[in-house]
Amino acid sequence: MKSFLKTVIDNFFKFFINILNKINLGRYVLGIISNNIIKRKKKVFYKGLNLTFYTPNTLSYYRADTFSTKEPETLSWIDNFDIKSTFWDIGANIGIYSCYAAKKKDCNVYAFEPSIFNLEWLGKNIHINNLVNNITIIPMPLTKSISKNTLNFSTTEWSGALSTFGQNYGHDGKNIEKIIDISTIGLSMDDVKQTLKAPQPNYVKIDVDGIEHLIIKGGEKVLLHTKEVLVEINENFEQQKNDSNKYLKQLGFDLIEKKRSELFKNNKNLSNLYNQIWVKKK
Repeated sequence: MKSFLKTVIDNFFKFFINILNKINLGRYVLGIISNNIIKRKKKVFYKGLNLTFYTPNTLSYYRADTFSTKEPETLSWIDNFDIKSTFWDIGANIGIYSCYAAKKKDCNVYAFEPSIFNLEWLGKNIHINNLVNNITIIPMPLTKSISKNTLNFSTTEWSGALSTFGQNYGHDGKNIEKIIDISTIGLSMDDVKQTLKAPQPNYVKIDVDGIEHLIIKGGEKVLLHTKEVLVEINENFEQQKNDSNKYLKQLGFDLIEKKRSELFKNNKNLSNLYNQIWVKKK
């Protein structure tokens, strides 16, 4: 019933907007509405820091509104970074954690985000928080080796997730419902350091909804010299879980913590999704 009502409402608004687009006054009104929507922002106050994020849709607002509750373990992890360290944020989305690390610890951040639907807002969030000198955007997907393939999207929503490069599965190992795809070039972590000359990271976060194990596999040289890794793992996805664990242990990491937000404990699709924190053995 809920899905039916949503379809009816969506179709009504599409019809209404189509009518407005056919007349000059209608196009003028839609322009005003659109400009107001894309200018919306939300301020976040956390541990003495002030951050601002653009919120052009409900999902972007949700990410800003749940800043301190969606992944508190990620914020706590960042809180323990060394000052002025280098942080690779792989799967940066609209820059929530890139901006926090840059402002909290004056980090040199490399924000990896290939989504054409998120890049505008990532850039705007970096700019509005005066962090252009701290954060470098790399708008390319990461994988295990340099290759041309398709980036497959299950949503075109701003601030959306659940896209995958070169594969047809998502965070749970099941096939994604692809809405759109684009052809692009993917790199490995080792390619980024060797070819793009990005600095060696002290800390790496990997949250890309499915191919974390492939990215780890393609980052052996980088991860050999990395202090800590936070990686999102769905324990129901056996290949992702087992391969990630195997590769990280081979590279000298110990798993010291895995946590998930209370927001997800009653969600059957996310109930076994954890942020794992791995630390290099002394």
